[in-house]
Amino acid sequence: MPKTRAEAFADAAALDGSIDERLAAYAENAKRLRPDIHDAYMRLVTRLEALRVAEIGPKVGEPMPDFILPDQQGHLVTLESLCRNGPVVVSFNRGHWCPYCQLELRALAAANDDVRRLGGQIVSIVPERAQFSKKLAAANSLPFTILSDVDLSYALSLGLVYWVGAEIKSIYDAVGIDLANYHGNGNYFLPVAATFVTGADGTVVDRLVDHDYRHRMSIERMLAAVGRK
Repeated sequence: MPKTRAEAFADAAALDGSIDERLAAYAENAKRLRPDIHDAYMRLVTRLEALRVAEIGPKVGEPMPDFILPDQQGHLVTLESLCRNGPVVVSFNRGHWCPYCQLELRALAAANDDVRRLGGQIVSIVPERAQFSKKLAAANSLPFTILSDVDLSYALSLGLVYWVGAEIKSIYDAVGIDLANYHGNGNYFLPVAATFVTGADGTVVDRLVDHDYRHRMSIERMLAAVGRK
């Protein structure tokens, strides 16, 4: 049984199962190891229920708003340019420090060849500066592009932003999650966990927006959406 959160993450990452099973395994051990932090997170999740996520962001059949964001090398990337090559999976993640995001991104990395065979590609959008997006990509061997949405301007335009609150800020400060440094500001805002799959025309063909950051789109569902083109 894992004795630290690092061990819990390693066990979840090594689990031979779906992304949902890996996320659930980590969540269960994290709850056991730090029930106080778990309870604080659950209070945050309850607060975020008021976001009414079904109404946030572009719906299926609507165009995904274009973006222009820098990748790990500082090159500006637009959604329009990505769509010229086929369907695009756009995954919003909280950052290199988030184990749930890392588990999702590793699952996406494992599915990257399948996405490519279907003519699509994956991008992840994080609110972190390039030095941390590079760290995220390297630590998890990600074969796809990570884009930096510094100040969360793009996520905010979609309504996918929330303030962590004083309680979670205090916890992050105590455990060394330095959002002010990662983001280059002191706002303590994060993106809602979300995945949008667009066709080559930029129209959303499937989406999952969830106020609970522990829930992510399954790989099977994502591949089925990419295959619709």
